[in-house]
Amino acid sequence: MVAIVITGAAGRMGRSLIEAAMETTDAELMGGTVRSGSYLVGADAGEFIGKKNANAPIHDSLDAFCERRPVVIDFTSVDSTINHLSWCVGLGVPCVIGTTGFSIDQEKSISAAAKMIPVVYAPNFSVGVNVIFDLLDRAARVFGDAVDIEVIETHHRHKIDAPSGTALAIGRVIANALGRDLEATAVFGRDGQTGARPRDQIGFATVRGGDVVGEHTVLFAADGERVEITHKASNRRTFANGAVRSAVWASQQEPGLYSMRDVLSI
Repeated sequence: MVAIVITGAAGRMGRSLIEAAMETTDAELMGGTVRSGSYLVGADAGEFIGKKNANAPIHDSLDAFCERRPVVIDFTSVDSTINHLSWCVGLGVPCVIGTTGFSIDQEKSISAAAKMIPVVYAPNFSVGVNVIFDLLDRAARVFGDAVDIEVIETHHRHKIDAPSGTALAIGRVIANALGRDLEATAVFGRDGQTGARPRDQIGFATVRGGDVVGEHTVLFAADGERVEITHKASNRRTFANGAVRSAVWASQQEPGLYSMRDVLSI
């Protein structure tokens, strides 16, 4: 049985992770953390999803869980995640990271931590999205430079980074398949007199509104036809299930930087 602690337990994703952990047979929800000073400190995590007596206390620090040496699942914010990752390194326990929007230096910190502990870091923990990555790689190689490629992503109004980490991962998959440098060819939105579209561009469009969990569409547009590959998430539980699955898997791994594709053996 793999003990799991969820940081940011009171958030939308945190609650989905609590539910997933409690319903996974080879995982045990040890508890969760919330911000210091929160009125939720001392509560039972099960209460967040309507289940009492889960014996999964909420604390304001990971230090309360040192003795059990849990796997930590973190979908919080970039600064908080880096702090939680440092705690995991200090204790020598695995960490599963679903936070997006890291800077280059923060990405380097994650890579450095992975030399000491197992780290599963993925822009998206949905099984479907990771299947989509393979489909996009194949499509990009078949179409080559004969199409225009656009990535359109939609998320809820509360998402703070744009484009999404999944959209950027999609762009990297396509760029690698085509032998392009994404940083040199990516265009993040267009405005004004932009001129004709160069064929080698990979465009990104971001939509924010309502309670959309996550939608990603890749458009391969040629003269006379177009192909669209789309993934739509209707519930955060799909990400939570993948993250808990990753936590169980990470508990059996050597130190290293892993992705959801490693977990799925894709």
